[in-house]
Amino acid sequence: MINFFNKLAKLFTLFIVSLPLTSNSQQKTVMLDYFYNSEVKKNADSTESLYRYTWDSKDLRSYSIWGGIMSAKGIKLSSLETKATIQDLKKADVYIVADPDNFKDKPNPNYMNAADAKAIASWVKKGGVLVMFANDSANADLQHFNILAEKFGLHFTDEQLNPVKKDISVGQINIPDNHEIFKKGRTLYMKEVCTIDLSKDAKSILDIQGKTIFASSVYGKGMVIAIADPWIYDEYIVNDRLNSSFQNKIAADEFTDWLLKQIPPSKK
Repeated sequence: MINFFNKLAKLFTLFIVSLPLTSNSQQKTVMLDYFYNSEVKKNADSTESLYRYTWDSKDLRSYSIWGGIMSAKGIKLSSLETKATIQDLKKADVYIVADPDNFKDKPNPNYMNAADAKAIASWVKKGGVLVMFANDSANADLQHFNILAEKFGLHFTDEQLNPVKKDISVGQINIPDNHEIFKKGRTLYMKEVCTIDLSKDAKSILDIQGKTIFASSVYGKGMVIAIADPWIYDEYIVNDRLNSSFQNKIAADEFTDWLLKQIPPSKK
């Protein structure tokens, strides 16, 4: 009888070990930078809080809607309020830096530098997925951001396209047929964007007016995606000025699915 129970216990152990990993162990983590972009505003109670391009700020330039899209897909959202280190980045599958601060955004910006860029590039090389959202040079620090971008054959220029003033049609981008990312979101809105010069193995994902505004670069086991604008923040999903023909939210969903597919199998 004892042998019977011993065998039963071994069979049960083998069964448990053979079960698939739980969803938590397979859950992907998308980490958003709160250091190179760390604008603060004063609240009514005189305290300060981060705003612009965060997951949960009330400013329309937050990524709260995009974060909701990710959460609905089972993605874990996180943020990093310090400079990027290899140790910190190990906690993420995707790391996003959006609209790095210039001197107009804050008196003492946390500029990208060679040491930080080296750490981020090392993480990408081992299989990390880096997303670099720029902006036009008047509203973001491209000079130091390019220290990182140029490691991957990418360079954000001072050129500005789609200078929307009152006519929102200036910001309309029509997606070409058979695009690798956007199948249903075919009409995007992006205003006052920079352009991206390519070298090494970097390739264009989307051009407008003969200039690249979406690009990618394979680096070691990882991938870098460069976009010439913060793009899918709340303002350009819920903005009343944008009529229903603009499909940024649909495109954000498609971009998210495509982005997750860039995570190497060893990290999935």
